Amino acid sequence: MSRKPTPWDAAVFAVPTFELADAGEQTLQMAITQPGHYTVKVDPLACKKALHDYGFYYCDTLIEPYCPKARFKAFVHAEVSISKAVTFAQVQPICHGAFAHGRFQRDFNLDRVKADLRYDNWLAALLAEDKVYGVFFRGDLAGFIAVDGNILVLHALSAAYRGQGLSKCFWTAVCQACFADLEVLKSSISATNIPALNLYASLGFQFSHPVDVYHRLTP
Repeated sequence: MSRKPTPWDAAVFAVPTFELADAGEQTLQMAITQPGHYTVKVDPLACKKALHDYGFYYCDTLIEPYCPKARFKAFVHAEVSISKAVTFAQVQPICHGAFAHGRFQRDFNLDRVKADLRYDNWLAALLAEDKVYGVFFRGDLAGFIAVDGNILVLHALSAAYRGQGLSKCFWTAVCQACFADLEVLKSSISATNIPALNLYASLGFQFSHPVDVYHRLTP
């Protein structure tokens, strides 16, 4: 199938939303004739002429941090702790508006408020599946890190804790908990998110599988 519906996005943006399996001529032709918002991910070195010809526009470049357990560099802090006993009411204020680097936030055809709501909804779903760690400093909730399988899928810190040098300690606590059962951890981040890049590099993560992300909105 050349397109995959993403109903969680459609519910937020109130238009049909899809991820395309490829950027072939037939798939792109379909995207300009059937209404909806389309996402396609392509190799950064691939020729983008056809995408531009069919009205697709660049939104982001994603890269994959990955780290085997043996390469992980820990930064332990005695006053950092983690717990899954957190509620949506506690973490939603930290999540809402925290993802300026998100491709939906950067898409000029989409409402930024709805793009932020998309992340709120994602966080609520992850909480319902018991996949969210609250990270605490001296007992105070500082942020959250959601883990799905071996992938750190969503994370944010309260504004009060950004730039304090504690991120490595928060991530260490969650990663060490995950490494009790896993051999490799991964994530996916925007190449424009320099703080996240530096954070993952400091913990021993390396980077692979870059993809350019293009969108199109067909009315």
